Amino acid sequence: MIDDLDRALIVATQDGLPLVARPYHALAGQLGWSAEEVMRRLQKLLDTGIIRRIGAVPNHYAIGWTANGMTVWDVPDERVDALGAQVGGLEFVTHCYRRPRALPAWPYNLFAMVHGNSREEVRAKAEVIAHLLGENCRANDVLFSTRILKKSGLRI
Repeated sequence: MIDDLDRALIVATQDGLPLVARPYHALAGQLGWSAEEVMRRLQKLLDTGIIRRIGAVPNHYAIGWTANGMTVWDVPDERVDALGAQVGGLEFVTHCYRRPRALPAWPYNLFAMVHGNSREEVRAKAEVIAHLLGENCRANDVLFSTRILKKSGLRI
């Protein structure tokens, strides 16, 4: 569980860290705390899994990745976690997760997001994933983004 101070810290950071040389010190000034308290609390929130990470989230369109494809894979359920870990470890996969199938129309249970400068580049990266999965890949597809619907995280 979080206390009122943790909640205040989460609210202060949910739009991102201040874009300054010392963001934790800037947060400390905003909250009336020490920078050490900000860092200690953030570390506790990470350690307990209340927050998953602190990191930069670039706008992939702004950096030239205009082709974005969610690759979807039908792999054996008993292997999906191990295969997903391998796919998620590829440097060009930005996120990878397991999802339930919706048979008979939707056989896919492994999803991996891939970005590129063109659809051909994304398809080539999907081929790398297909090669990695090998005989475990029973079917796959690439679902290309056509527009951004939402670009924000959870708010409390």
